[in-house]
Amino acid sequence: MLYLIAEYLGFPGLLNLIRYISFRAGAATATALAIGLLIGPWFINYLRVRQGKGQPIRADGPQTHLAKRGTPTMGGLLILVSVTISCLLWMDLQSPYVWACLLVTAGFGAIGFMDDYDKVKKAHHAGIPGKVRLLLEFLIAGFATWLMVRVSGTNLYLPFVQGPVMDLGWFYVIFGAFVIVAFGNAVNLTDGLDGLATMPVVIAALAFTLIVYLCGDARFAPYLGIPHVKGVGDLTVLLLATVGACLAFLWFNAPPAAVFMGDTGSLALGGALGAVAVAAHHEFVLALIGGLFVAEALSVIVQVAVYKRTGRRVFLMAPIHHHFEHKGWSEPTVVIRFWIVAFVLALAGLSTLKLR
Repeated sequence: MLYLIAEYLGFPGLLNLIRYISFRAGAATATALAIGLLIGPWFINYLRVRQGKGQPIRADGPQTHLAKRGTPTMGGLLILVSVTISCLLWMDLQSPYVWACLLVTAGFGAIGFMDDYDKVKKAHHAGIPGKVRLLLEFLIAGFATWLMVRVSGTNLYLPFVQGPVMDLGWFYVIFGAFVIVAFGNAVNLTDGLDGLATMPVVIAALAFTLIVYLCGDARFAPYLGIPHVKGVGDLTVLLLATVGACLAFLWFNAPPAAVFMGDTGSLALGGALGAVAVAAHHEFVLALIGGLFVAEALSVIVQVAVYKRTGRRVFLMAPIHHHFEHKGWSEPTVVIRFWIVAFVLALAGLSTLKLR
């Protein structure tokens, strides 16, 4: 909104700063952080009063988690509000990429909210039916992918390979939707410990901030051999707004957590990262940068598949962060070590920008 106002006025004086993506992205970070910190205490108290018993705690999980009973959930709404307001203030409202990614963020957040609400209301872990949830996610992700590929094209790119590998045509819509849905649910599975999902999301968002900025630059993209997607650089506003909102949420989610983000936040954040990767044609790089989330999801898939086939468990408990808890690692140890893994994987993913 502020960009259009400044553009209408001809970017006079200090308003000329709004012309630059770097300034608007930085301002979006500060705005989202400030909103989150300011309304956070009131919002958490509101959730505590409204929810009463808070998020249900699994009886078969680590016994240390029983102390978290009564902690309010749906804290992801705090992230969504901060990101949305910040983006609407600082984004270029003419950017199809930001609108498509905001659609995924809000849509996945709404699905997660319905799931959280059902769990809190009925005090169990069922939530909305899995097939219904996946159908809604694919519809949102497919429509958002269609909005983006109309502008960016349908070429498939691979890390360490210069130039497009093939043109997927309209099959790219299915492929992009799968990436978005898969990553949304991978982040959702990771969100099982205080701060475990939040900081890796921040790390991945920072890594993709650099990627989308370079992809959107007509000079750097050809030099690096990465896809040049005109206008995708505006996603830096969304990504850094997400960083600011996540840091504000982490202030309240740090152990012992005063609030959980719930499916409302984890689905929205994962979907947003997936949508950004599709917009920048860096889907396979996302699998590397977000390798921690991929590992968490794979641990559940392997655990379920092997157990159904043999009746035995590969891990003491899945997702894999619970396995390490059962091995005797304390919750802060698991969280911090997983943060380190996320940081290393982000650096590995960024290396693909030059190694082509």
